[in-house]
Amino acid sequence: MEKRCILFYVKYPEHGRVKRRLAAHFGEELATELYKNFVSDSLSTLSRCETPLKICYYPPHREELCIAWIGTHYACLPQKGSDLGERMKNSFSDAWYQGYQHVIITGSDIPDLPQAFIQEAFSMLCTNDVVIGPAYDGGYYLIGFRRETFLPEVFDQIQWGTETVYLKTIDRLKMGGLSIGTLPRWNDIDTPDDLKDLCKRNRHTPFHKSKTISFITEHMAGLG
Repeated sequence: MEKRCILFYVKYPEHGRVKRRLAAHFGEELATELYKNFVSDSLSTLSRCETPLKICYYPPHREELCIAWIGTHYACLPQKGSDLGERMKNSFSDAWYQGYQHVIITGSDIPDLPQAFIQEAFSMLCTNDVVIGPAYDGGYYLIGFRRETFLPEVFDQIQWGTETVYLKTIDRLKMGGLSIGTLPRWNDIDTPDDLKDLCKRNRHTPFHKSKTISFITEHMAGLG
């Protein structure tokens, strides 16, 4: 089997630095604690994939604090670069240098991302040059390449956080002549409405018993 790796992008949970739109509604302390639960639930899912998992943290000067937060049983690596695109490009390059052949990056804004999506992403990489998971807000929640099909310029000059990210990325991939595997569309959790949708879509799923849903039910009245 090809040598696989999952790169999990997280931010160190400082007040005012994570989930800012949720913080504007619920306050910085609740938003920060909620984000910690996002990360915990995502790690629970990703660790069941039986694939090497590396935590890519930001900002890079928070190494000791991130290790203290995440724990020593995961490899923790800094995100290096001036913007998200450069950081992802560098993370892929580091993974190729370490000998990995099929690599995906996913983030920490979708705590209920199904494990099946991760497995499907790696399956798609066996027959496609790239795999991508579109988000409802116009971005994407996952991207992966094979080493020999990596297209670093796909991350250049993108206006991150805008509704055109996914479409511009697809245009770049097509211009590069790459075959594209597309995962189901899923929803990032950035706003109170996103939280409501998260609770609604998981009323009858195993994620209903997650740390995230428990936190919402206990601390965010009316959403759970």
